[in-house]
Amino acid sequence: MTVRLRLQRKGAKKRPFFRIVAADQRAPRDGRFIEMLGTYDPLPDPPDVRLNGERVDYWLENGAQPSDTVRSLILKLKRGELGVDLSEEGAEEAARAARAAARKKARDEARKAAADAAKKAAEEAKAEEEAKKAEEEAKKAEEEAAKAAEAEEAEEAKEEEASDDAEEAKEEEKKDEE
Repeated sequence: MTVRLRLQRKGAKKRPFFRIVAADQRAPRDGRFIEMLGTYDPLPDPPDVRLNGERVDYWLENGAQPSDTVRSLILKLKRGELGVDLSEEGAEEAARAARAAARKKARDEARKAAADAAKKAAEEAKAEEEAKKAEEEAKKAEEEAAKAAEAEEAEEAKEEEASDDAEEAKEEEKKDEE
């Protein structure tokens, strides 16, 4: 019986999730296995790998052959590039705390960005309102200037008419005198 360390696919369509198992080479991919050694979730960035390092070493010492992907995951885990070694005490809790801290940081950054956007929008609205007020004031000043100009023209026209009437009256007096 040849033992292989390989991935067993779980999860939904287009949402893969894998178990890392020690299984007989002749068993189907998603079939019977001897021992579950960990999990692998390729979707997050970086991928989430949880592996019991002690049990993996045990199986490798006893001649189990890892698949290419499992070999790669084991090497990355040993180099510390990704994942959690479940054989270390407190590793799971530390990983959970780190993920929670990362989620909290992302949530805080999102809230801060939303607050900044709201503040900027409020400032833009205030500037737009001030521009509208200034435009209305300019319109009122133009209207008042136009009214003043009309009144001045009317006054000039009255004065001109009055002077014309005075000239006509003088001419009539002259005609009457003649």
